[in-house]
Order: sequence, then structure tokens, then C-alpha cells
Amino acid sequence: MEKIIDLEDRIPSFREKRRKRTNFKFIIVSAIFLFVLLVLIYLQSPLSKIQHMNISGAQLVEEAQYESLANIKIGDSMWDIDTGAVEKNLEELAWVEKATVKRQWLNTVHIEIEEWQKVAYLAKDHTFYPLLENGELLEESKVMTPIDAPVFLQFEDEALLKKLLKELAELEPEVLAMISQINASADTADPYAITLFMNDGYEVRADLTSLASKLNYYPSIVAQIENQEQYEKGIIDIEVGSYYRSYTDEYSIEIEMNAGQDVMEDEE
Repeated sequence: MEKIIDLEDRIPSFREKRRKRTNFKFIIVSAIFLFVLLVLIYLQSPLSKIQHMNISGAQLVEEAQYESLANIKIGDSMWDIDTGAVEKNLEELAWVEKATVKRQWLNTVHIEIEEWQKVAYLAKDHTFYPLLENGELLEESKVMTPIDAPVFLQFEDEALLKKLLKELAELEPEVLAMISQINASADTADPYAITLFMNDGYEVRADLTSLASKLNYYPSIVAQIENQEQYEKGIIDIEVGSYYRSYTDEYSIEIEMNAGQDVMEDEE
């Protein structure tokens, strides 16, 4: 009986192709095995443990407080972290707008914090507490002498306070930085009347409902006043229109009015 010879054995090129195909399969299997082995070694080694934690965006509170609130510790496994849960917990904080947690490299965790903007301070118990654009009072942080945001005085109406914070958040940063103090000066005629004391010495009387849209023009209004031949600092009224009165004129009128009232009382 004649022996059957494989065609691939007769043709050298077929044998070479089969050899290369076998080698390729061996390399792939070996690579997968090596990868799995390296992953297992990594997971069992100190390299898979958190060795560094970076926090960016912390301004209202210390970075250490975020580390504590995130409940992530050096030495924990990189892969036991539920990044979504950590982000959700941080975003539940009154002063955090958004939190992002990422794994970096083999053993580093990065937490990026976006805080609500601080727009003012509220005077309370001889201390100043930051007020945020979302209307929250940040009692976790306090200062003795605020220098980077205006101070609120006489604001007891919470709805009015939140409306004012919303307006301040819409101001240009350079205009907001010019405000030193804001007082509620509401009366029966205008429940939204407020008085602003500016760092450059002017006093602004405004209506809360149109504060941002009008006060953003403050630098140009002051420039027009100071371009006059004779000028002095005074009161800028933007409640309805926009007009200026020097302190001399304002307080002369008040003195005359008070004097007239005293005369009327004496006659009575």
C-alpha cells in the first residue's frame, strides 16, 4: 500500500508558513500569560497600594479636610476605591460644586475640587463667615478681618440675602473686588434698597433687583465723575437712573433738613 504524504511536507513553503503560525500562537499565549502574571504580581505588591494623593482646587477649606472627607488613606488598595461614591460624597458638601476623582499612574489618586465662589462675608458673633454664590454660609471657615470680599451687615431676611448673593455672582470680578461693605437699607418705599461702600471711597445706593446689570458699569461711572474739573467723592445713586451727588452736597442737605425739623419742633 502506497504511503500518503502530506502536501505541506512536500512543499517547503507550506511547512514554513505552518511553523510561523505555530510560533505566532505561542508568542500570543506567552504574552497573555506574562501579562496576567504581571497583573497578579502588581496586585499583590506594594505598588498597587496608594502612595500619593493629590488635591487641587481647595481654597475654602484645607486640603487635609478633603482627604479626611474622601475617606481615602495612604496604603489602601488603588482598585478598592469607588471613585463615583467618593465624588458623590464630596459633592454633598455645601461648598463643593463638583468633584472628580481619578487614578493616576500606578499608585496615585488625584482629587479635583470645584468650589462654589465666595462672594461675601457675613458678620456674625464678632466673626466673619464666607457666603457662597449658592446662598450657603460656610461656618467651617472663618476669618477675623476679611480683605478679599465685601462684608454684609443688617441682612436678616434670608430670601433677600440669597438674592443679593446671586446678583454678586454675576458681577465682573474686578467690580466685586471694589466693594468693601453692603448694608441693607430697605424701607416701605423700596424693600430692595441697599447701600454699598466702595474701597475707593464712594458710596453707592442701589436696588437689589438690578444691582449686577448696573453696578458692572461702576468703573466707567467713576471715570466720568473724576474727569470733571472739580470733583469730590460722594454718592452714586443707581436705584432708578444714575446720578451723582458729592458728600458735601448730600450732607449739607441733611443738615438743613435736620435744622428745619428742630425749628418746627421748637415752634410746637
